[in-house]
Amino acid sequence: MDSSQASTLGTSGSGGNGLVSTQTNETANATPNDDPKQNLNQVINSIQKTLGLLHQLYLTVSSFNAASQLPLLQRLNSLVTELDNMAKLSEKCNIQVPMEVLKWVGLIDDGKNPDEFTRDVLNGCIAKNQVTKGKTDAFKGLRKHLLEELEQAFPDEVESYREIRASAAAVS
Repeated sequence: MDSSQASTLGTSGSGGNGLVSTQTNETANATPNDDPKQNLNQVINSIQKTLGLLHQLYLTVSSFNAASQLPLLQRLNSLVTELDNMAKLSEKCNIQVPMEVLKWVGLIDDGKNPDEFTRDVLNGCIAKNQVTKGKTDAFKGLRKHLLEELEQAFPDEVESYREIRASAAAVS
């Protein structure tokens, strides 16, 4: 991958919507020809190449002897070059990372189990869903009760209302 294909991820601050934006001044002034997906793919390719170089470097270091000094230096130079390319490419990317993802990564860094975090998030979603379902059921009950009371007081109007609702449901 040449230097025009390499890129890095940079951060320029936090947005007010709970997202961390990585847009830089260069991204704000990007030309219309810059395709965000292509820029992101270039960064991803650069990351994959960097991981490959790190693996090669690990293999070289783990079996190091005097004869492997030149390949070690070459691999170190390749890694530095690729990291520089990645940094340049990242300046073209506008990536927004939700704060929840950063929280999750922080939990992993603290040695916590990601499955527990996922379970907690799912349990929170289930609880919110149950509250919402309860509210929906309460409104349905209120509507039914109001229709019963209205039907006792205004039977003709309620019948007319039900006909209008039925015809509207048939149209849609």
